[in-house]
Amino acid sequence: MMSDSTMAGSTIIGAANGLPAELTSPASDWWRSHAKVGMLAFLLSEVAFFSTLITTYVVFLRQTKAGNPSPAEVFHLPLVLTGTACLLSSSITIHLAEKAMRTGKRAGFLGWWGLTIVLGATFLACTGKEWHELICTYGLTISRNLFGSTYFTLVGFHALHVTVGLVLLSTIFLLAWRRALSEQDHTAAEVISWYWHFVDGVWIVVFTLVYLIGR
Repeated sequence: MMSDSTMAGSTIIGAANGLPAELTSPASDWWRSHAKVGMLAFLLSEVAFFSTLITTYVVFLRQTKAGNPSPAEVFHLPLVLTGTACLLSSSITIHLAEKAMRTGKRAGFLGWWGLTIVLGATFLACTGKEWHELICTYGLTISRNLFGSTYFTLVGFHALHVTVGLVLLSTIFLLAWRRALSEQDHTAAEVISWYWHFVDGVWIVVFTLVYLIGR
């Protein structure tokens, strides 16, 4: 346990650096470290989750009687590539937002963070349009055949994670817009960006497997 003298020293050092005492307290350090460890643990569990879904889809690829329609018949790459470009670009914009946040550039943070939200929403819109075409034009549903079941499960769970990410991103954006973003909220923005990078990384694997190898 930290002694009173150590806590006082931490406060004095923080004041000397021009920071409020509450932001240099051991409690603040505890929150930041535990938030990061918690997010890392969560992401590791998500790796296991998506690994299971991806393995299931790989098994589907080995099936010779998956039924119709087949992937080659229903996938149109231009729409998927548009959504993919938006999602991967959002990793760049959220990185730039983090950089602006660390240097105290509020306007830059809001701009890049807001653009990340727009790009993520565009990706979801492309996914929704693709699903509408698959269901209405080709009659492919989650219960149609093995392909439909594994495809909608894998891509659907990824889309759900993107949706959750957009809710978190929007929450941080509103806090920053209202100037209610504290130092601890900066840590929240950082760990949320880790989650977003993870979601983008998963999509690279899903896109390669489903739309390139699986066609």
